[in-house]
Amino acid sequence: MRRLRGAMFKMPLMIDCETFEDFIVDYLEGRLAAKQKFVFEMHLKICRECREYLAVYKASMAVGRSVLKDEPLLPDEIPEDLISAVIDARRN
Repeated sequence: MRRLRGAMFKMPLMIDCETFEDFIVDYLEGRLAAKQKFVFEMHLKICRECREYLAVYKASMAVGRSVLKDEPLLPDEIPEDLISAVIDARRN
């Protein structure tokens, strides 16, 4: 199997695991062109490690979203002295 897998990465339209990682976000957000998506999904079919990596990546994103959905990114009231400090810092 290892020899077959090594040969598969040398075939046209194949990518390695490092390249796979570079495209995960675009894949999940639906921003890959049809050919890129095909190549990405072909890699998924032959690489168990990347399938597992993608599953863990998706799970961690889901946990992050679930935590953030209940928490506002900013408090309802921002102290005036903090706003002034930020404005002053941007002027300098």
